[in-house]
Amino acid sequence: MANFTKTTVEKESRTELHEKLSLTGAEISLNELPAGANVPFVHSHKQNEEIYGILSGKGKAVIDGEDVSLATGDWLKISPAAKRQFFAASDSGITYVCIQVKENSLENFTATDAVMY
Repeated sequence: MANFTKTTVEKESRTELHEKLSLTGAEISLNELPAGANVPFVHSHKQNEEIYGILSGKGKAVIDGEDVSLATGDWLKISPAAKRQFFAASDSGITYVCIQVKENSLENFTATDAVMY
């Protein structure tokens, strides 16, 4: 068995990659909201912080009642307990990636987790 998994993602409004890539330490989703649309629910998490990267467009997140403007190139980390909901701008859709990981689980990264050959 190969030490990697590859998938191709079709253009959809939401794609979750945990099953497509057999992820064991994170969830990654690709999300697209058309102009004027929103995620139809407010949510929080029990353990996972979320990292959002805005790939294109603009909109806002409402986090614990506070409006946070979002535009291409912005990155945002949200703690598990925060209540959140996402909205596309009325004149622009928004495309973003969301990465979920267990809060405080990162022990090593980049060079400290690498084995050099």
